[in-house]
Amino acid sequence: MQTINETVSDLLTVTESASLLRLRPSTVRAWILHRKIAHVKLGGRVFLRRTDCEALIAASVVPACTGRNTIGAEAK
Repeated sequence: MQTINETVSDLLTVTESASLLRLRPSTVRAWILHRKIAHVKLGGRVFLRRTDCEALIAASVVPACTGRNTIGAEAK
């Protein structure tokens, strides 16, 4: 079980989240507005959990092609 300090340190500001995701803060704010990413509201401030940002990255991975037809190869 996490302590309160560990939980608070896992909360990122919009700017910190945008930096982690390599996006503009305005994009993160738009995602929050449209509820495309989970967020935490505390005392009028908005935070994102680091685990939610990391989960978004993991869910967005596009796997590489493992077949013989790779980039530059002609399809038969």
